[in-house]
Formats: sequence, C-alpha cells, structure tokens
Amino acid sequence: MVPNILLQIILAPVIASIFIFLTRFKMGRKAGWIAAGSLLYTTVLLCIVGLRVYQGTRIYEEYLLIAPGIRLDLLADGLSLPVALIMNMLCMVLAFYSIHYVDHRIEVLYGEVDERTWLSYYSRFFYLFLYFPVGFVGVALVTNLLAMYFFLEVLTIALFFIMAYFGYIERVRVALMCLVWGITSALFFLAGSLLIYGEIGSFEISEIHTLAGNPLAFWIILLFLLGLASKLAIFPFHVWMPWVHAEHPTCIAGLLAVYANLAAYIIVRVLILPLRSDFGVFGMPLMVMALITMVYGSLLTMAQTDVKRIAACSTISQISYSVLGLGALTTVSIEGGMFFFLSHIMGKTIFFSTAGILVYVTGVRDIRQMGGLARKMPITAILWTLGAMSLSGFPPFSSFTAEWIMFTGIFERGIYTMPFGLIVAILGVSAILLTVGYTFWAVKRAFFGPLNPNLANSNHEIKDPPLTMSIPLLFTACVSIILGVYPKPIMNLFHLVIGGC
Repeated sequence: MVPNILLQIILAPVIASIFIFLTRFKMGRKAGWIAAGSLLYTTVLLCIVGLRVYQGTRIYEEYLLIAPGIRLDLLADGLSLPVALIMNMLCMVLAFYSIHYVDHRIEVLYGEVDERTWLSYYSRFFYLFLYFPVGFVGVALVTNLLAMYFFLEVLTIALFFIMAYFGYIERVRVALMCLVWGITSALFFLAGSLLIYGEIGSFEISEIHTLAGNPLAFWIILLFLLGLASKLAIFPFHVWMPWVHAEHPTCIAGLLAVYANLAAYIIVRVLILPLRSDFGVFGMPLMVMALITMVYGSLLTMAQTDVKRIAACSTISQISYSVLGLGALTTVSIEGGMFFFLSHIMGKTIFFSTAGILVYVTGVRDIRQMGGLARKMPITAILWTLGAMSLSGFPPFSSFTAEWIMFTGIFERGIYTMPFGLIVAILGVSAILLTVGYTFWAVKRAFFGPLNPNLANSNHEIKDPPLTMSIPLLFTACVSIILGVYPKPIMNLFHLVIGGC
C-alpha cells in the first residue's frame, strides 16, 4: 500500500499548482498537461484505495491537531471513496478538455497579447483549476466539520477567481454573486458546526450521533439545510445558478455541477447517517421542495435559447432528483440518490462540455442560429446525444440504473405515507419526461435540419474540435455505461456505510 495515500491524493494537485505557478513562463504551454497528469496520478491512487475499500477495509489516516477540536484526519470508506473517485476523475477529464479550450478563451477575452502575457493567463487557469480537486476530495475524505468547512471555502474561492478571469458576460459581477452565495451558505454550515461543538465539545463527524434525540438536533439540521439548499439550488434558493452556471468558462461547467451536487453527500454524511431519526421531520418537506424544483427547473430550461443557459437551468432540475431520494429516507432511496448524484455529474459534464464545444467552434450561443451541425460535427452530435441520454435516464447509462434504484426506495416511502407520499413519488417519475423533452429538443435544434446560412458563411471553420476535447467526454460516457450495466461494485460500497446506519 502506498504510504499516506489519502494525503497524497489531496496534496499532489497543490504541489502541481505551485509548480505551474513557479515555472509559468518556462512551462506555460505545458501547464495543462502537468495539471492533467497530476490528476491522472491521483485518480490511479483512488482506484488503488477503492480496491482495498471494496474488500471491506476502511482506510483512516490520522494527522496533526491543527487547533483545539480541529483535526485533519482522512477517511476512505464505502461512501467517501466512490464520491471522491468520480469527482477526481471528472476533474482529470476536464483538465484534458481545457488544454485547447483555454487557449481559445484567452484569445476571445484578451485578444492578441504578447507571449509572456499569454503564458501568464494560460498557466493561471490551471494553477487555479487544481484547487477544485483539492476541495472536492477534501470535503469527501475529511472527518472534521471545520476541516470540511475549510475545503468548501477553497472551492468557493477557486471558483471566484476562475470566473473573474475567464468568465463570460459581466464576469466579475457574476463571480462576486457566486462568492456571496457561497460564503453565505458556508456560514450556515459553520453556525451548525459551532452549535454541535457547543453541545458535545467536538467537531468530529463520528461524534454527531451523540446528538440523536437532543432537542437541539432540529435546529442544527435546519441550519445545515439552509446553507446546503442554496448550494443545491433548491427553489427558492436557486437564483444564483442560472447566472453563475451560464457565465463561467465552459471547461469548468462539469465542476460547477459537482460543486452544487456535493451538498447531497454532505447531507448524507453529516445529517442523515448520524441523525436519521431526527432528520425524519424534514424528509417530506424536502421531497416537496425537490419536486417543485424539478418541475420549475425543467420549465425554465425549456424557455431558454442560449445553449449554455439550457445546460445551466437543467442543473437546477437534475440536482433535485438526488434530493428527492434523500428526503424519502429509505436505505434504498438514499443509496440510489447518491448513485444518481454521481451519474448526474458525469452526464452534466458531457452535456455542458458539448455546449462549450458548440460555442468554441461556431462562436454562437443562440440555439436558434444553429441547425444541421451533425453533418459538420458528427462526433459533437454524438456527444450531445450521449449527454442527453444520460441526463434523461436512458439505458444503459448509470442514470437509468440510479433512477430505478432511487425510485424503488421513494415508492417504498410513498406506500407508507399514502396518499400524499405516493403522489409525490408518481409526480417525481413523471418529471423525467420533461428532461427528455428539453434535452432532445436541443439535439434537434442544434444538429438536425438545414445548416443555418449564417454559419455556412461565417469565418469560423465548422468541424469537430481537437481530440483532447472529445476523447475525455467519450471516456466519461463509457464509465457511465459501465456503471449502468454493472452497478454492483458502487452499490455494494454505498451499502457498506448507508445500509448499516
């Protein structure tokens, strides 16, 4: 076994980031490959950890006491490991995707610049980008609430700077909006953590179960949910999502989907597993809010004509499927909800990154000005269709299997809370049709029919992008299909933790 393997997984991107910064004028054009290589290394390490965890071993690494009550201990178990692995894999995929995309983005934003300035911007993207996997994996593996809060703030700050430097319309204003929402939601998380410490004298997640049955548990759960609901973009806490998710550089779109969905993991780890009985009072209200968000997000998506906003608004709807499963509070629905979380972020990475390819190649964001692109961009058309199939829950993608498992648990809850619970479950299944509608409507508008004359006569050469942009997305689709056809390993891992709670 590799020594200090979990710490290596978190520190390797930090070291790569520092190296890129220090050598930015010498290694500038290789910064993307350095970033992607470091994440390939950490993905391999997570696969090694995964083999051990699948055999029933919990890997726990104990590190220094930073301050009274604050430790940086790391845990890989059946819940944290698959979440960390898929998130890190998507960071690796998007690092490869970004190698050409960022070059294009600098040209669009800053025009013709001298070589030194170009190297500064190019390397800046990648040394900031690497703090996403640090934050994601840190949140998944840490065992201390304040350490988790720290990694959440790492994500918020990294997102702010990347949006401010590389975003689209009014990028600084939108970056500030994202920063304010991120810090505000984290403050609710911090307030809940301080309440826990005041009651039990510990920030350790493993000690939260001692609050079970305590009247204070209700208020602690409420504080956490208020903070996490905004990250999940649950209606009415969704207002930041269409702006931020549509105006950031498209190469991190999949990571923003992870950023939002990560709250589902925190709810399970911090609230449901240790305080399942106390959480019960929030279950049905959470399911109702999730259902409203699913429908509202789908209708909002259907009203969009900007390809980036189509993908952005669909995130509002899709995240709520996981929340619906968590709110049902059956073991099967929770496990299915976590599986759907991972399936969604893979599908959204494909879907949104393909939208980025359309903008990258055509220079157009309005889907009404597209059409007939499948003849010019067949690989891109296939990728968008794969993303649409994944988000819509078509077999053999993992989202189909995840929805099947999750709704089995949701209907189990519905039967015991008839008729209201059963109505919510039926409406939740019906909302899938809305997803099919807006994803495949976009396929038709962008890729089929006659080629728009404006595109035919434009200065842009209409063709599929470099392979470093398309192959990583095809790889992601293959992983989703493998997990859809053979979900047993990931479901067994989840059951090791969730099934015993």
